[in-house]
Amino acid sequence: METEPEDQSAVQSPNDDGLRMVKPVFNELGCDTNSLTQATIMMVDDEPTTMEIMRAYLEDAGYQHFVLIEHSSLAMEAIKERRPDILLLDLMMPEVPGFQILEQVRADSHLMHLPVIILTSSTDAQTKLQALDKGATDFLGKPVDSSELKLRVRNTLAARAYQNQLAYYDALTKLPNRSLFLDRLTWFLQRAERHHENLVMLHISFNQFKRVSNTLGPQVADQVITQIAERMSGCIRRSDLFGRGITDASELDSLFRVDSDEFSLLCPTMAHTEYATKLASRILKVMERPFDANGTEVYIFPSIGIASYPADATDLMTLIQCAVGASAQANFHGKGGFHFYSSDLNSQSLERLQMETDLRHAIEGNQLLLHYQPKVEVKSGRIIGVEALVRWQKPDGTFIFPDQFIPLAEETGLIIPLGEWVLKEACAQLARWQAQGIWIQVAVNVSAKQFNDGYLVHLVRDTLNSMGVNPKYLTLELTESLLMENAEQAVETLNHLMALGPKISMDDFGTGYSSLSYLKRLPIHELKIDRSFLTDITTDPEARALVSAMIYLAHEFSLTVVAEGVEVQ
Repeated sequence: METEPEDQSAVQSPNDDGLRMVKPVFNELGCDTNSLTQATIMMVDDEPTTMEIMRAYLEDAGYQHFVLIEHSSLAMEAIKERRPDILLLDLMMPEVPGFQILEQVRADSHLMHLPVIILTSSTDAQTKLQALDKGATDFLGKPVDSSELKLRVRNTLAARAYQNQLAYYDALTKLPNRSLFLDRLTWFLQRAERHHENLVMLHISFNQFKRVSNTLGPQVADQVITQIAERMSGCIRRSDLFGRGITDASELDSLFRVDSDEFSLLCPTMAHTEYATKLASRILKVMERPFDANGTEVYIFPSIGIASYPADATDLMTLIQCAVGASAQANFHGKGGFHFYSSDLNSQSLERLQMETDLRHAIEGNQLLLHYQPKVEVKSGRIIGVEALVRWQKPDGTFIFPDQFIPLAEETGLIIPLGEWVLKEACAQLARWQAQGIWIQVAVNVSAKQFNDGYLVHLVRDTLNSMGVNPKYLTLELTESLLMENAEQAVETLNHLMALGPKISMDDFGTGYSSLSYLKRLPIHELKIDRSFLTDITTDPEARALVSAMIYLAHEFSLTVVAEGVEVQ
């Protein structure tokens, strides 16, 4: 027979089959007495009187939550369902002996760290050694002494709480980490399957956080991520997560920091996935205000992906992939939004995954080639330079357009090896032309990731040295927005690059937010006016005036001007 006293912390689900969920494993218990007494203590013993005596002793010490199992054949099911914080286990029981239960607990990846105190009337040293060998945490002799029981339970719980805090909680935000997230999600999925419930997962990504870290430093970034965690924690309501009828679910961690700039939120019994809309909207709302980055105001917007069990996925990894994919889709549509997973999105994700694999092979397998777009001097009409443009030709002869694979390369980080290939191939061609007596500028685009990863200066230096080219005929093109994102750091990097000999060009001028004071300070040689300003230049007086002003400004700064998109075919 299984007995269970009234437990104010137990959570009753409308679909429960008579088994009540208490707290999952790895509770955030502090080491003070008050918090330790909130632990759930399970006893497995075929002597009900012994369990009642121990419960009375522990109640006297302030403990409140107990699960008593008389029939050892029910023990493993109850342990998996209740997920106690500590197990008091008798060795000698007629149905299933304690040794067998201990072995099963230690063999379960989700229970293997559960503290188990063995109850035994045996004084045989061999029995105790065998129990220790099988993973027992401690021993208690029968009949149980009240003071010894309280001391051993308290010490065991305190040690477990400290270990859990280190292993399963993020030291910075105090939120549970990825390890605990996977444990919780596994448990919630098992429960959702058992009770035919709907489980919703929100994956929340702050893609601009890395920019803050790179720009302002890791200490300031820590301040910002702490504020992010506090805002999210403050706007989440228990009714959002567990639905109506749940009177107290405070022990159940649901918000997790799963990566440096990523969080996951689990809603274990949300009746309809659509309810997540209100929750996602509330999170977006609290993120609208700027964050204090050591006195500097910064704006960081989340991209939220929403997926559910069983509609979108029936296993842990697929559910995570669905939510992460939906988050990426939300980010693709712009800053600060949410997106529900769909089968169409999955098809797109699979296509992108295949394209990513193909692109890796293309970079490694000589499927890329460079086309050179000429730069023509207006006065003379002669070609004075070219811009290297990468093209991808698959083995079957088909071309993949840059607007398809360049954004993917940026997103996946493949832009780093891709950019390296382009630079080396362009310099190799430049060397061949110089060997033939052809002296023209060759421009190469540099991506934001390349510029910020700290390797660019070394790459340019090594490439120039290995190819043996005259560096003054190489131009590195960087976008206006890239240079202005962190102008102070950009100036330092540009100075290092200029010391190697190449020219520096600011691409897409006019589309960003240049400060004229920074434009004067940036060590650049050339401005490229974005083609969007030239579309109506022959018919629109205002467009013509704007371009004229840009040219005048550039000349005042002694910069060469290049106009993009002046072409007839």
